[in-house]
Parts: sequence; C-alpha cells; structure tokens
Amino acid sequence: MFCGTQICPEFLKRKELPAMLKFSCEKALLQSAVNTASRTVAAKSSIPALEGLLLEGGDTLTMSGYNLESPRAILEHSIQSEKDSILFYGEMASLTRDEQAQRLFGDIIRKMPDDVITFSSDEKYLVKLSCGDANFEILGLSAEDYPELPAVDDEFSVSLCQSTLKGMLNQTGFAVSTNESRPIHTGSLFEINEKGLTVVSVDGFRLALRREPLEKIDGGAFRFVAPGSALSEVEKICEDTDEKISIIQGKRHLMFETGSTQLICRRLEGEFLDYKNAIPRNNPIRLTVDTKTMMNSLDRVSVVISEKLKSPVRCQFDMNKVYLSAKTGNGEAKDICPLKGDGQGLEIGFNNRYLMDALRYAPADEVVLELNTGISPCVLTPVDGSDSFLYMVLPVRLKA
Repeated sequence: MFCGTQICPEFLKRKELPAMLKFSCEKALLQSAVNTASRTVAAKSSIPALEGLLLEGGDTLTMSGYNLESPRAILEHSIQSEKDSILFYGEMASLTRDEQAQRLFGDIIRKMPDDVITFSSDEKYLVKLSCGDANFEILGLSAEDYPELPAVDDEFSVSLCQSTLKGMLNQTGFAVSTNESRPIHTGSLFEINEKGLTVVSVDGFRLALRREPLEKIDGGAFRFVAPGSALSEVEKICEDTDEKISIIQGKRHLMFETGSTQLICRRLEGEFLDYKNAIPRNNPIRLTVDTKTMMNSLDRVSVVISEKLKSPVRCQFDMNKVYLSAKTGNGEAKDICPLKGDGQGLEIGFNNRYLMDALRYAPADEVVLELNTGISPCVLTPVDGSDSFLYMVLPVRLKA
C-alpha cells in the first residue's frame, strides 16, 4: 500500500538526483504529511528503506510510505513550498532500524515548537532538524534502495465528494471479511455505472451495500475490488467536506486522490460474490422499526452473551412488536421492541453483533426489516423504497 501525492516524472529518475535535501516548512504542514504517509510504512521489511519515509524535493516536498506486503498500498503527501522556504532537488529515505527508530522522525516533528522547521541532509545522509532553539541530528538511508513507486494508468476514473465516500466506506467496511481463505472478500466491490457508485462488502455471514448517484463517469462503466485495509486508510484521508476525491482504475492498481494526498493500492483479483442473486427479493413480511430503539433492545438482551458463553438472540415477530430473548450460563434476558407491521409469529435467531451492526450503520432513523422464514436472511432496506442502502444478515439456527 502506498500513500502520497502525484509523482512527477523527475521523481522516478531516482538515481539521477543528488542525495542532499534541504527545505523549511511550517510544523503543522510537516506533521500532517508525516502522519498521513506513515500509515503505510512497513513495520518490518527485508528492505530497510521501506521501514522509513521517502522524502523527495522539487517544486514541492513529497513524502511517501510504501508497504510491499499484501495488499500493496502507497501513501504520498506533498507540501507546496512557501515563499520563504528553501527547497532543493534531492531525496532520501529515513532510517528505521527497529520499532523505536521507526517513530523517531515523527516524534521529533511532533515535539518541535509550533514554528518553521528547517530540514537538511548531506551526502552521508546525516539529517539535521532545527526549529527555534531545538536541534536534532539523525541518520538516514539512501533512497537508491527504495523501490520504484508504481504508476497508475488512467483507464477509468470518477470523482465524488469526500464526505460521501467517507460515509459509504464507514457504512460498509464493517462487513469486509477477515478470512484469508477467500482473499477477494477481504475487500469491497466498487461498481460504477449509470446508477451511480455502489460499494458492497460481504463476509459470509452478512452483506452491506451503499449506493450514491454520480455526476460524471470518465471512460464508461467499470468495477473493481479494493483491499479493505487500503479502504480504511482512504476513509481516514477523506474529510467531511464537499471537496472532491478521485477514484482512478489502472490495469493493476487503483488510486484515490484528494488534494495533496494520493493512496495507491493493488486491485484484488478473483470472483466476487454475485450479490444481486444472493439477496432474497419479494419477502412476504415487511416491518418498519426505529433503529435506535431496536439497538437498545438488542443491547439489553446481549448482556448475558459473551465470547465464552455465546448464544443467538431469539426474535419472535408478532403484530407491532418483536419479543427478543437470549439465554446462556450467565442467565436469561428478555425484552420487547415496538415496530410497525405484522410479523406473523415468525421465530428466527440472529448473531447479536451482526444484527446490531446492520442497524448501527444503516444511514436512517427507521428501516424496513424484510423477512420470509426462520432460515431465510433478514434484509434491511430504506423506508422510502429507494436503493441507497441494503444490509443482509444470515440467521442462526435455534435450538428447540
């Protein structure tokens, strides 16, 4: 995984640049860049340079973190040079011999006074950092050992508000699988077409889907699966703003670009679940429930459930109410949750956490619960009948 800003062509010609690098920058800008790029720095790597940050100077300062482990991701962050800043062409990778040293550069920046920080390195990769009366010297590594960062061909692209994508990732990411036996499901499916952007996550027990309209699609409809770990970082770099974030699909990689930050990751390959056929339609039982009210009821009966003493939550749906109960070695809990509609006496069991998550992440105060039989999935949809979200939770067999 790689995180950072757009790579200028001259940066790729690494060995042609001098080793010396010098710049000055406001602490807040530098600290933001370090915090962003550090997220994808490899904790341990056979290539020592990957345990540090790559700094490249030109018209801007570019800071990159690169993790060669699966899934690959790169994060870059660029800082525009100020009028009074000094910025010379050059590059270096920070030294990180162990876990403590890995945080050294960031710790130094964080503890500096709130003023302009001056950075300089020489041909022996001795780095000098100064701010006010504070001065530090640390060792760096040659950037020649740093792998060349992957480029992303602009085959297909789309842009949307950062706040919109941030919400979509938050409301689907919880259902991404952590089971490496099906690597394709450790990511989320992105579908971009005339309906808009659809994001789908599945883990074999539940499904989460969010859909938002798009203003424009460049290159036509496309789809891909992005690693869940990379999407967690994308969610962090997105802000609650209407400013745009671009999603670019290349032949092997994906790029999420916003402002001065880029995140590049490898696409996951494989056959993703045919979710359209997996979701049951025309369910005969449709009940409207207040999400917070039902979450509170679930939370109460879940008190007797623990990691050691597990039990499904038994739900009996009747007219305008559902009876919830759970029984373990800890004790027994019962509660009644009001709803709208006739549950026809259906009795069904659910994993308490899976049903709770679906209710928690649904972006609505009320949802429709669609049910069929005691062994059929429960589907949560919007009250207004739109297709902006859908959550599906598989049932748990109840003991007689």
